[in-house]
Amino acid sequence: MVVNYKSTGWEVVTQRAHGLLAAQIAMHWKQKERPERWMETLIAIADHDEAEVELDGENLLTETGGPLNFSMKQYDPKHCEQMAMLSITKSRYVALLVSIHMDFLYRKEAAENSQLQKFLEEQRKLQAGWRKELGLQKEEVERIYYLLEWCDAFSLLLCQQQVQPEQRGIEISTGPDGKVYQLFELENGSLTVDPWPFEPNAFQLTCESREINQLQFASSAEFRALFNAAKVKEQVWQVAKQAISKPSKV
Repeated sequence: MVVNYKSTGWEVVTQRAHGLLAAQIAMHWKQKERPERWMETLIAIADHDEAEVELDGENLLTETGGPLNFSMKQYDPKHCEQMAMLSITKSRYVALLVSIHMDFLYRKEAAENSQLQKFLEEQRKLQAGWRKELGLQKEEVERIYYLLEWCDAFSLLLCQQQVQPEQRGIEISTGPDGKVYQLFELENGSLTVDPWPFEPNAFQLTCESREINQLQFASSAEFRALFNAAKVKEQVWQVAKQAISKPSKV
């Protein structure tokens, strides 16, 4: 889950909600640059961390009793195996992109974890087999994955409330075309991306979250109960094409 500190408690965005937002972003990508398997690509982007159902776990809190942010978590064999199993039951194409994403997330940690290293090596062998079966070149698959990673990064910036004030730019990521994209908030409160990679000149994004008005929790069960009881809040962003004369980088 993505956790944001508030003066009265916490704003929580689930991994699934974050994935759905990433797919919304991808849905507006320029048509001429979309992969041939577009629907499966959108599903892979939406489901890139679908095995993460936070409320099913018993390790939802930090040592100080706050909710555990996604960035604090390390490799979980059960989670990764579940992710691999769920994705292959959808399609080899979805499994291929999700497998590459797990490699992207955990390759640094694998240097000090032999179990993880073995898991990733097995995934790379599966990736090679799926590419061959699907008739896809490695370079093409990497380009498609960069789109997934870019949309994931964009979604996380929004979910973590990292959009910069005063029209200062913040880097999203390098896109599938090799360009580096920046995100800006305009004077009217809407957002823009430079350079503009989308088909429409304007669109809307939404994401649901929950605010829990308590800073510390005695147990995961208490946090789960309060999460379930919290009202759902829908965040809405307007995204529009607009020229940025002097983009700055944070």
